[in-house]
Amino acid sequence: MLSGRTVTKEQKQFHDTLAEHVGCIACRKAGSYNNWVSIHHIDGRTKDHAHWYVLPLCAGHHQDGTGHNILKGWAIHPYKARFEKRYGTQHQSYIECLHLLAKNHCPLPEGLKTWIRETK
Repeated sequence: MLSGRTVTKEQKQFHDTLAEHVGCIACRKAGSYNNWVSIHHIDGRTKDHAHWYVLPLCAGHHQDGTGHNILKGWAIHPYKARFEKRYGTQHQSYIECLHLLAKNHCPLPEGLKTWIRETK
């Protein structure tokens, strides 16, 4: 089991909303929609904001050797630089996810809004 902070109910709901309304952000940037995703923690799993600063990624875009063979070599683990060159930085993708949630009229959780205010 991976170590890190425990996911709160509010954070789990945020992850589910990302999966449902955004899907894999890399697939979306490539022109398709795939809501069969796992949550990628951009800044690790141990920091206070770990479960807010995340990306929804399909298996093939998250971990190399999983998902469709077509995606082999484009996973963020272990090809972060190659992934970011093709799809943009993780932070840019995160901001895009938040914009897509807004476009879909999905309110941001209070915990996420608090973290965003604290980082300004």
